[in-house]
Amino acid sequence: MTIAPVRSTDSPQLIADSTHELLTEADGVADPRRQQLLDQVIILNAPVARSIASRYRRKGVDTDDLEQVAYLGLVKAANGYRIDASTAFLAYAVPTIRGELKRYFRDCAWTVRPPRRIQEMQGSIAAAEPVLTQQLGHLPSDEETADALGTDPGEVAEASSVRGCFNTLSLDAPAAADNGARLVDTVADAEDGYELVENVHTLAPAVSDLGDRDRKILALRFCGGLTQEEIGNELGVSQMQVSRLLRGILERLREDLTKPRD
Repeated sequence: MTIAPVRSTDSPQLIADSTHELLTEADGVADPRRQQLLDQVIILNAPVARSIASRYRRKGVDTDDLEQVAYLGLVKAANGYRIDASTAFLAYAVPTIRGELKRYFRDCAWTVRPPRRIQEMQGSIAAAEPVLTQQLGHLPSDEETADALGTDPGEVAEASSVRGCFNTLSLDAPAAADNGARLVDTVADAEDGYELVENVHTLAPAVSDLGDRDRKILALRFCGGLTQEEIGNELGVSQMQVSRLLRGILERLREDLTKPRD
């Protein structure tokens, strides 16, 4: 959704008066003229939607997405407002836009979804913190926030602890500003060394019982990576003979490794 800007010279009162005139006219006509008038209402009041969306920034959701959700709330307000209501349009639109933003955070913006009561509590905390910070001159403690919201400090602490659930860091994000490393570079790799040591200790006794030629064939095949034909050329035998020799060696090793140990 693309919303055209409102001129900076338009005063709030002028916008409110124009909005009322447009809504009054729209109340007495049918589509498509009615929708054209409502579109103008939306464009006139778009700065209000953007302002409300800006209060939800830095919570893990892109600004563009927040504004789109706020515009959706404004569209719903324009279509749902009744001109015979005793309240002004903005008195109806602002709660509608806020409700749409809170619903978006509740339903769409969680990476890890906490219980509903925690989600709603976090929304209340986010709305109260700027006011409390201005009143107190510092970031409010859990106790001060709980007192303002009329709830328990433990509820506030629990809701505050899930703020990171709105987004997750990409593994391609920088790990530090000075070395250019990524977070993925700091994640430990799987350690295969232990398995290798265990395999060596298991195979060593069985391989030590083989003759020199058999051990050489194993080394050429599994350490040197030679094909059976190349091994045959190395030993002066045919590829078929190498195949039979390898099969016999592996069967002997399998029998030795699988027989019961005292």
